[in-house]
Amino acid sequence: MTPPLVTAMSAPLQDFERRILDATPRIERWFRMEWQDHTPPFYASVDLRNAGFKLAPVDTNLFPGGFNNLSPQMMPLAVQAAMAAIEKYCPEARNLLLIPESHTRNTYYLQNVQRLSTILRQTGLNVRYGTLNPEIRTPTKIELPDGQSMTVEPLVRRGLRVGLEDFDPCSILLNNDLSSGIPEVLKDLHEQVLLPPLHAGWAVRRKSQHFAAFAEVAKRFARQFDMDPWLINPYFARCGKIDFHERAGEDCLATNVDALLKQIRAKYREYRIDEKPFVVVKADAGTYGMGVMSVRDAAEVRELNRKQRNKMAVVKEGLEVHEVILQEGVHSFETVNDGVAEPVVYMIDRYVVGGFYRVHTGRGKDENLNAPGMHFVPLPFAASCNLPDCNASLEHAPNRFYVYGVVARLALLAASIELEQTDPDPSRYG
Repeated sequence: MTPPLVTAMSAPLQDFERRILDATPRIERWFRMEWQDHTPPFYASVDLRNAGFKLAPVDTNLFPGGFNNLSPQMMPLAVQAAMAAIEKYCPEARNLLLIPESHTRNTYYLQNVQRLSTILRQTGLNVRYGTLNPEIRTPTKIELPDGQSMTVEPLVRRGLRVGLEDFDPCSILLNNDLSSGIPEVLKDLHEQVLLPPLHAGWAVRRKSQHFAAFAEVAKRFARQFDMDPWLINPYFARCGKIDFHERAGEDCLATNVDALLKQIRAKYREYRIDEKPFVVVKADAGTYGMGVMSVRDAAEVRELNRKQRNKMAVVKEGLEVHEVILQEGVHSFETVNDGVAEPVVYMIDRYVVGGFYRVHTGRGKDENLNAPGMHFVPLPFAASCNLPDCNASLEHAPNRFYVYGVVARLALLAASIELEQTDPDPSRYG
């Protein structure tokens, strides 16, 4: 059932959505041709923001951790998509090793792992869980809130392969974003397929690289379908050599915030948008909504108090932030039950398999919603996202979800290009 969703739309985005719906056959062919040249990541999730006048991705996660928040309706499509992915990488695969995050006390996250393994088992795989947590030295059973349980086991390295004590997998699926670095046990594996590859982890990956790739994808897509790429692409800049504790790099931050705000104001004037522009400053590597702040004036980055600097200085795993991306802030004009909402689209291989709204009743339309107090409302993407009705209105839920899926797949395509560009072994692309 679709939640009571309210979206305040304006002319630029309505025109964009109508163009997307009218061009559906051409768009699907365009994607089909792109996937002949690029290999999508095994899976991904994309956070979107719908400002009513602009619909853009603000984050692309290559280690999605919210499969438990998807509607059960998505399971058949997810299994089919996973089957296509497995056949591509290891068609004769029998055993798959799933390596989750090490925080075993987060049982909601582990329910995500359990849902993911259910999908994979339906493709004909034996799935077991290996852990990078050095404190786990023997098989450890963990009880889950829904009455189920899972057993995580220490990894065992044998030559060029890694597995468990009595388990030798063909494929290894990472659901661990490697924020704390690339572990030795996973390096130099030449006889197994590692999904996603190691350079997809935050030890190597940078958001600025992704959004540079996305900007090029958005330009090509917009040129093909005669639209302004700004409607789907957030402006961004990058600053390195940042030290929030020592207040180093403030000039870079202030200069780039000012430049971005000028660009955004120019677009707002062009489209007669009566909103106050803002810029989101966030760690260039990392997830979980940590190291994020919104600013509306360059002076704000020079006037951070100690609490704000401490918040920005450290992200997941206690890692210090020295590189940041400054991104055009995209308002969220969607609400679910009076809470500000943003759609999150999930994909396996090149297929949209589900999604949900991240909802926060304590945050505003120009704030980060990935914060304590958020909750999730699943959407029936599996039933509706791939079946738009061009004769229906834009408010018709399948049409809105289809457009979400198009923009999310553009981000997925950008991620595939990003991984090609940053691969330490470019020879594999011919």
